[in-house]
Amino acid sequence: MEEPLCCCEYIDRSGEKNHLVACCCDCEDLDEGCERWLTCRSLPPGTLERIADTVLDRFRIPWLKGAIKINITLLPPLILLPFFLHIAALHFLLALVILTSLPVVVLWYYYLTHRRKGRTLFFLSLGLFSLGYMYYVFLREVVPRGHVGHTQVVILTCGLILMLVALSQAKRDPGFLASQMSNGKSPCQGSNDLPNRKVLGSSNGLHGAAVSGIASYHAKNDDAKGYSRILAEGLDRAEEDWCTKCQLIRPPRAGHCRLCGICVRRLDHHCVWINSCVGERNHRAFLLALSLFLLTSVYGITLTLDTICRGQNMLIALFYCPGTYADYSSALSFTCVWYCSIVTAGMGYILLIQLLNISYNVTEREARLALREDAGRRLLGGIVVDTGKYNRGFLYNWGQFLTLGSPTSQRSAEDIV
Repeated sequence: MEEPLCCCEYIDRSGEKNHLVACCCDCEDLDEGCERWLTCRSLPPGTLERIADTVLDRFRIPWLKGAIKINITLLPPLILLPFFLHIAALHFLLALVILTSLPVVVLWYYYLTHRRKGRTLFFLSLGLFSLGYMYYVFLREVVPRGHVGHTQVVILTCGLILMLVALSQAKRDPGFLASQMSNGKSPCQGSNDLPNRKVLGSSNGLHGAAVSGIASYHAKNDDAKGYSRILAEGLDRAEEDWCTKCQLIRPPRAGHCRLCGICVRRLDHHCVWINSCVGERNHRAFLLALSLFLLTSVYGITLTLDTICRGQNMLIALFYCPGTYADYSSALSFTCVWYCSIVTAGMGYILLIQLLNISYNVTEREARLALREDAGRRLLGGIVVDTGKYNRGFLYNWGQFLTLGSPTSQRSAEDIV
């Protein structure tokens, strides 16, 4: 029996017991890197990656049954967001520079992680901490001025709570498909083997009906040529829907997420803001969380501007509010309003794209594939792509979306295909 770990001990990535006190010991890669840097010599390939892996593995905090590892991508928003917002509140020009640079830095980091196909908690941490910090500033700087009533605070708080509940629902299983693996392979191990007849008949019934239909047709008609043609069409379709990573035949509209490493039913996209896929089971919750965020954010912005820019129109006050930087409290509140406005505008664009895609019954994944294969029509200035494959009218499309995950919805999707 192994001895239980104390609160400061942990099992490192090499499988050995280690202690938090020794976090700066036995790091040959770091020692070599410092030595080469001092002597102006280049580092061997892979040294920086090994140093980063070691640092991430040793970044832990004491816990009851052993030190737990902290994802370092959680920390930058917690430290940098309040710092930069307080700096921006010192002067109008500082606010202009910082609030312009923040979206650029966030987009740069998004494309960096997206290109490396890596998952990160940075965006989820940024979103949740932004909500909490904006709410804290509202209660600390805006409410004490006396222009916001208790009812308005309760409404804003309820909106925030409902949005977090919807977000927790959106974080649940998006509709992962159980992989049909053999020989102990993991779902992320690739294979170029195409499905054979045995696989077609045993893939959780996804194409079992098609194979049985082919056999029935052969028994009734005894036509070898017709049977061969239908069987070839079935195999071609199976080859098209075959996932080499998960080793299964995907149902209609399913797709493989390269970040999660698994196939998802009716995959729309991988959302970095919830660090999860948006698929058949959580798409409605995702849309609800997005809508509640926009409503709550706009309401909070309105209450704040009405407090610090008394007697002015909301849209005018957003761009011109005399005396805002006369005291630090008003300047901080106004800076947070602009930060919320930038975030709200970005989320509003995402919501608009989602609403249009639902209206045309197309997912983000299907739109990208259609553009890549030049098989879709750009509509409304190019912000939506109509593939024409699943679009059955506005009301039908929305009815199908509102019943996602139900057996009726799955049958209707298969009938369309």
